[in-house]
Amino acid sequence: MELNRLLERIKYTLIQGTTESEISGVQADSRLIGDKNLFVAVKGTASDGHAYITTAIEKGATVIVCQDTPNILEPGITYLQVADSGEALALLASAWNGYPSEQIKLIGVTGTNGKTTIASLLYRMFKGLGYKTGLLSTVCNYIHDKEVPATHTTPDPISLNALLKEMVESGCEYAFMEVSSHSVDQKRIAGLEFDGGIFTNLTRDHLDYHLTFDAYLKAKKGFFDALPSSAFALTNLDDKNGMVMLQNTAARKCTYSMRTLAEYKGQIVEDHFDGMLMEINGREVQTRFVGKFNASNLLAVYGAAIELGANPEEVLIQLSLLTPVSGRFETIRSKEGVTAIVDYAHTPDALTNVLNAIHEVLEGKGNIITVVGAGGNRDKGKRPLMAQEAAKASDKVILTSDNPRFEEPARIIDDMAAGLEEKDRRRTLLITDRKEAIRTAIMLAKPGDVILIAGKGHEDYQDVQGVKHHFDDREVVREIFDSL
Repeated sequence: MELNRLLERIKYTLIQGTTESEISGVQADSRLIGDKNLFVAVKGTASDGHAYITTAIEKGATVIVCQDTPNILEPGITYLQVADSGEALALLASAWNGYPSEQIKLIGVTGTNGKTTIASLLYRMFKGLGYKTGLLSTVCNYIHDKEVPATHTTPDPISLNALLKEMVESGCEYAFMEVSSHSVDQKRIAGLEFDGGIFTNLTRDHLDYHLTFDAYLKAKKGFFDALPSSAFALTNLDDKNGMVMLQNTAARKCTYSMRTLAEYKGQIVEDHFDGMLMEINGREVQTRFVGKFNASNLLAVYGAAIELGANPEEVLIQLSLLTPVSGRFETIRSKEGVTAIVDYAHTPDALTNVLNAIHEVLEGKGNIITVVGAGGNRDKGKRPLMAQEAAKASDKVILTSDNPRFEEPARIIDDMAAGLEEKDRRRTLLITDRKEAIRTAIMLAKPGDVILIAGKGHEDYQDVQGVKHHFDDREVVREIFDSL
């Protein structure tokens, strides 16, 4: 592609060289550089791409996009200076792939909890309505029926735009994606044209990165601030920050709520472990989901589908056919009548939501045993809060290992236990080995009891010292149930 064409939407200063050359690709990783590539030096959280400019040139890069001009400019190389190289990378990736987001209806879902469920259910619903559809999510990416493994909640700009381009080329009319706070802050979604945005809720998470809750909120709000007037912005009125998200958006504002008047109003009529009967805008629909938090997610799915022009009757039919997302309130029952629920809940609020949903169905007719851990090298402040929420709503708690990463699992568990009062410590066990923790919970359970295994959900690995070992909570539960 001609460099001039690639730079059409970029604000830059030409430091040296020509913009009338041809380039063969755009890269931000010097290890992937090929001949005649354009290299973007991004100041990342782990490393600074400016340190790899020389390496990129040695490997064949002929154009360098940077924030800081190198001390030595190599002859024959074009140097372009930009204010924000992260944003420039996203814009260049979009241009390189032919601005794919402008050729598909792209909907972003953001918030602390519920992103995966809402994006995945919208993807399934629109497939059910007969459309070719794409999905970009934590669990997996899909180009209609083609599965593409996911590594991040929101991919890097080059991978993201390449996936969108493939969706367009495959004939997809819609794409639903999770939008993480990191991706907004790092400008990974810059240059994407969204047709709609959905806000779920906002509770403490990722403070290891954002440092303050206010910074975390601003990152989420930044997504809505950037939506065009042609898009819709659907927000959750049941969250105190729901309307904050829409304060400065140019998009069409719409709301959903389980508690108050809104464009999309819902309530639970009946709730069981096999599903719930909901009322949405005066119409009843039987669903296969459990709990208020899932009812809220389904309401967001319904609202977004209507905003996209779908027929309300057809949307209700699709809602009744949808099944829970992998690792989200996934129920496994033993022959003895013990129910195990595997859920991705890894924030205090998500844990509370799941436990409340279990209580609503149990109605005091059984005990709840919660197995939960916390991730290593992440927000340490939420560790004692996770233990507190588990103890508050459980009869027994087992604190165990999650993804310890480069921390000692026992130390993470101690950080969690530090949040417990003495009365809660007496009904809490500390078991570092996650499989042994699950086994212990099952052995303690009696018929009619519920075991919640929280934190990892769909994940089929444990991250220990940088190595991902195979581990799937669901497999472990089934194996132990079958051995009894």
